Amino acid sequence: MATTRGGGKSATGAGSDATGVGDLSYSEAGAELDAIIEEFETGVIDVDRLVDQLQRATEIVDELDRRLRRTRMQVEELVPRLEAIGQRDVSDEDADDGGTEPDGAGPAEAGGGETSQGLF
Repeated sequence: MATTRGGGKSATGAGSDATGVGDLSYSEAGAELDAIIEEFETGVIDVDRLVDQLQRATEIVDELDRRLRRTRMQVEELVPRLEAIGQRDVSDEDADDGGTEPDGAGPAEAGGGETSQGLF
């Protein structure tokens, strides 16, 4: 009675973080959250478990939000490095073929940071 439909993880009591919200993969946590939401939507939930399930859902949402923010920060740090590598490669290619783009513009005139468009 104290397990959710999402992976059989326990969602009982105030120490539910001890069951490892942080130990779940992003997909597992999302599946467990979906199961809790489904349980609420069907209206078939034991009143004694209501607060525990709400607390567990809150913990999962907080953890998923932390992971998304951390991942976004990592991506924002890595994209400029990738762009710099790409610009360096273009500069190396330009040096090999005379240093001009087909339209006569060098890499600086060709639009610099356009390689990251569409990532977000």
